[in-house]
Amino acid sequence: MPQESQLADKIIRDQELIIGPVAWEQAQKVTGLRINIQSHEVDIEGDARDVLERLVAQYEKLFGKASREVCRDAVRPLLSQVPESDVPAVLR
Repeated sequence: MPQESQLADKIIRDQELIIGPVAWEQAQKVTGLRINIQSHEVDIEGDARDVLERLVAQYEKLFGKASREVCRDAVRPLLSQVPESDVPAVLR
């Protein structure tokens, strides 16, 4: 799985711990994310930074700013593996 897709996957899985299966349903609404709910597989199509921003924004729209912190905390251990140019400011 590409590094950027790993970030998206980790965000969704950490959101799932809090909000349950709704996390996957919300992720499916994000343009540029290809989600297989049955196998919990995530793939990014297009500009990874934009897709990651939209994913964070989708959760924040529904669940407020606390969800942004969950997203940041989720990816923090992985950020060193991803080029900084591919990481949206919202996740830094």
